[in-house]
Amino acid sequence: MQIQENISLKPYNTFGIDVITKYFVSVSSINELKAVLNLKGYPEKLILGGGSNMLLTKDLEALVIHVNIKGIEIVSIDRDYVTVKANAGENWHEFVLWCLDKGFGGIENLALIPGNVGSAPIQNIGAYGVELKDVFVSCEALSIQTNAIESFSKADCDFGYRDSIFKQQSKGKYVITSVTLKLSNNNHKLNIKYGAIASQLDFMKITQPNIVDVSKAVIAIRSSKLPNPKDIGNSGSFFKNPVIPKAQYDDLLNSFNDMPHYPISNDEVKIPAGWLIEKAGFKGKRFGDYGVHKNQALVLVNYGDAKGKDILRLSILIQKTVKRLFDISIDAEVNIL
Repeated sequence: MQIQENISLKPYNTFGIDVITKYFVSVSSINELKAVLNLKGYPEKLILGGGSNMLLTKDLEALVIHVNIKGIEIVSIDRDYVTVKANAGENWHEFVLWCLDKGFGGIENLALIPGNVGSAPIQNIGAYGVELKDVFVSCEALSIQTNAIESFSKADCDFGYRDSIFKQQSKGKYVITSVTLKLSNNNHKLNIKYGAIASQLDFMKITQPNIVDVSKAVIAIRSSKLPNPKDIGNSGSFFKNPVIPKAQYDDLLNSFNDMPHYPISNDEVKIPAGWLIEKAGFKGKRFGDYGVHKNQALVLVNYGDAKGKDILRLSILIQKTVKRLFDISIDAEVNIL
């Protein structure tokens, strides 16, 4: 464990934004993490995982702590279910593939989501009708204040849509070190009704899909819509899908009769933010080295050497335009630093 100075964070964020942090250290154990958090004399300490849910807009005076704690273990297993614990530094997609290789189901719809395991509970990651909370048992997190490991149950995490206690009242107070999930080991319940999964399976000529088939369908869909961060810098979906009153949606139908929606309750509906952004004219629009992806309006991209502040300005322009056209507010899903 060595603290480095004046390090570029370009390799550590999926947007590929080149900013400099004054201090940088990578930790591979809880003891190393505790030791670094106890260090004095640094103006600020910033926790960094997979770097998939952040937009860096300036150089940092901070000590950036890269959490690289690895390891996956089977905690318990019986005929029907398995409990699996993964440490925070594991790549999420590789963890999904590890589970599928073992025949464990429940997170196949979450394949190819960028980032590390430790970030998953913060966002309550989700895709194609499945969210982390559906299989979540608990997570362990190091308290920055007390330097003690605490356990958080599903109820403790207060999960919401791309939300959790770690983004609200406990933001900045903990570092997640591991996540424990309960997955199916038999009689897998597939979720293939959401989005284009069913049609993709038809295209693949699969009539009786298994969990691997579903993951392959999800990977194919995501690959066709979302750019690979290794090729084009991005952070996946930049905006959350807004939830609005059904009465407002009914009024909007008078002007936009093709507006899609997903019922949340009797009184609320979710509107795809990508549809709103596309209708506002931003899909595929490029501004020099940055812009909106041609296949998915939810994704803002860095084509080369864009600055984080440029992408931030674009996101604000999109938000203002959508608000003016539809009277709907769309919130950023990424953390902006």
